[in-house]
Amino acid sequence: MRILDLRFFEIYRSPEYLGLLIEGALISAGLTLLAGILGFTLAAGLASLRYYKVPVLSQIATGYVEFIRNTPLIVQLFFIAFGLPALIGYQWPFWAHALLALSINFSAYFSEIIRSGLQSVGKGQIEAASALGLPPFVILLRVLLPQAVAMMVPAIGAQFIFLFLTTGVISEIGVRDLTQAGLYIDSRTFRSFEVFLTLTAIYILISLAFKALLYALERKFFAWQTAR
Repeated sequence: MRILDLRFFEIYRSPEYLGLLIEGALISAGLTLLAGILGFTLAAGLASLRYYKVPVLSQIATGYVEFIRNTPLIVQLFFIAFGLPALIGYQWPFWAHALLALSINFSAYFSEIIRSGLQSVGKGQIEAASALGLPPFVILLRVLLPQAVAMMVPAIGAQFIFLFLTTGVISEIGVRDLTQAGLYIDSRTFRSFEVFLTLTAIYILISLAFKALLYALERKFFAWQTAR
């Protein structure tokens, strides 16, 4: 019976490899966090347009969401990184292309979650707010969105972590993320098992950290919902 000859020391004894893993982990986590914030902001707008059935704009929002949700992230990434610059003549750093692609992708998925949350808020509350003379924008901001987001926090959190775990594709356009760091180390050490087991552990740790952060935010801002 063959015993695996594991050599993790080839990774952790090298300052270069450790530096690449730390840098890659920070880039992956940082881009995911920024894209999550930008994507959520855009998603709230898209969900509101569809909820209120704003003429023309709601149809555009629906088309946008369906298009993004029915195309692979890597195709969106390649189009933004290589297609758009050729079409409109701009050139950003690769990390900026990745941030834009991730934000757009996140927004479509978050939009559906928020829209379902808006629809779950009782109509009586909206009617009561309208009877008090509150304008639609204030009702949306103060009545609908807080309750919708509070009810959808678990779903949003799960979707956020799932999308983080798919961000390894940004290495395909040259972003020095965690996956690319692992590929570089593997190409130098030829210790694929050890390298990708290390990557798996790092991805799990970051996911757990995001989960703890989301739970803390839920407890801080939506304690009234979790106490019910």
